[in-house]
Amino acid sequence: MIRELRECFPAADFVYQPTKDAVPTLWVRREILIDVLHCLRTLPRSYVMLYDLSAVDERHRAHRDGLPDADFTVFYHLLSIERNGDVRIKVALDNDDLRLPSAVSIWPNANWYEREIWDLFGIEFDGHPHLVRIMLPRTWVGHPLRKDYPARATEFDPFMLDAAKQDLEQESLRFQPEEWGMQRHSDDADFMFLNLGPNHPSAHGAFRIVLQLDGEEILDCVPDIGYHHRGAEKMGERQSWHSYIPYTDRIDYLGGVMNNLPYVLAVEKLAGIEVPDRVKTIRVMLAELFRVSSHLLFLGTYVQDVGGMTPIFFMFTDRMKAFDVIEAITGGRMHPAWFRIGGVAHDLPKGWEKLVREFVDWMPRRLDEYEKAAFRNGILRARTIGVAKYNTADALAWGVTGAGLRATGLDYDLRKRRPYSGYENFDFEVPLAANGDAYDRAMVRLEEIRQSLRIIRQCLEHMPAGPYKADHPLTCPPPKERTLKDIETLITHFLAVSWGPVMPAGEASQMIEATKGINSYYLTSDGGTMSYRTRIRVPSFAHLQQIPSVIRGSMIPDLIAYLASIDFVMADVDR
Repeated sequence: MIRELRECFPAADFVYQPTKDAVPTLWVRREILIDVLHCLRTLPRSYVMLYDLSAVDERHRAHRDGLPDADFTVFYHLLSIERNGDVRIKVALDNDDLRLPSAVSIWPNANWYEREIWDLFGIEFDGHPHLVRIMLPRTWVGHPLRKDYPARATEFDPFMLDAAKQDLEQESLRFQPEEWGMQRHSDDADFMFLNLGPNHPSAHGAFRIVLQLDGEEILDCVPDIGYHHRGAEKMGERQSWHSYIPYTDRIDYLGGVMNNLPYVLAVEKLAGIEVPDRVKTIRVMLAELFRVSSHLLFLGTYVQDVGGMTPIFFMFTDRMKAFDVIEAITGGRMHPAWFRIGGVAHDLPKGWEKLVREFVDWMPRRLDEYEKAAFRNGILRARTIGVAKYNTADALAWGVTGAGLRATGLDYDLRKRRPYSGYENFDFEVPLAANGDAYDRAMVRLEEIRQSLRIIRQCLEHMPAGPYKADHPLTCPPPKERTLKDIETLITHFLAVSWGPVMPAGEASQMIEATKGINSYYLTSDGGTMSYRTRIRVPSFAHLQQIPSVIRGSMIPDLIAYLASIDFVMADVDR
């Protein structure tokens, strides 16, 4: 890839940056940024997806040896399906000139990412179609992910909301169609603008979509997110590497330990920790149990959204059975925060095999019943087949991953294409569909449950022996039995839990095939006990941005079916 770029730009002075994750990382000058991105997008076996786009405030960072001078850095993480590889392009910016050209003309999904950078860092993008805040209210002052912005509530003045300020906040929420290039009427009709949400049951959380309607036909729409924004990335700068793990559970709050996995794998890359085989298998088993529980909730609410009522009660009952197994192993149900740096919290308890076997024996017959009762139902099929269709090219252009991408026919599952945590040792299939509609997205997830049960059964039958934590000084916390035997381990335990382990300076990212698509953490360590920058790339953010391009020309009931088929969580979107 670097050779191909140098052929396109023979006089360019690229700076190569080594990272702990082995993703090729190049710094380029702002003047040639768009040309470089366009070249990568149009190469043979091109980087077809803008996987992630964000920024870093470099002003307090001490360990930047060999890197270009920068007050701020903007990075573009690009993904190539044909190469099954990534590239990271970085641009250095001075605090007095925080501007870049927009990449929306190359990848349409750059729109929201650039708005997010403007909102949280104050970096402007020339040529952006509508550069306004996306996570925070229009009235917000400041850019929270800058290092000089306070991180704790105690650092702010007491919050006051008088009547005048409340009126101002309410007025800022008023939708102005002209801002978004929409007309209020045509030559022969007046258009209606309808707020769907932010408290509509079909929105699956605090999510607002403003619809431009001609009768019941959707001419255009504007998704409005940010109602759940909690500053999870900012929190990463004020929590130790160890104590941040419970925060990850609350990103996709239906994914449980699936959220822990990319974080601890990225930290382990920074630390150089290789975990035992038993740890890998335990992690896979728990992650797949959460995939099953998340997909069961999706299927139940999906059927409910398109008019069915009974299946959700049965699916919630089976989801409780999954949680019974999870609770017996981890001690928690939805948010066990059970994975640890270098291992898991404790070893598997006595009797875990019986519980897991009962569950994997129970579920397949239930899935057959769900398919017969719900997914062969004529009303459900009429409401979803052919609805909200998109093809593989559109999915890649908008950054769609997971079941939404595989429903278009593209066989791309990280557990197969880039195995992690020992997935290469498991025998399972990648469910695919062909039409890319609301029905196919649900059927792919139904079959994914069956494949997850296959993986869990293999974990049950081939669980390796050995320790549940790595024998490494940065494993946190060290095994309890060790702390009772030697003073060095006890001291390490005390320091790691009270201050946090000290991670070597560097950068590392880790992608996983999460419940709703590809999720990743990109961590920057400055050689301290906390992350210098925690970037969380979530699948649902990209999936919601795609909504207008898919739903234009459809009816309102089609939008409800489309939203149901996406399988998103607003805490995942907003972070």
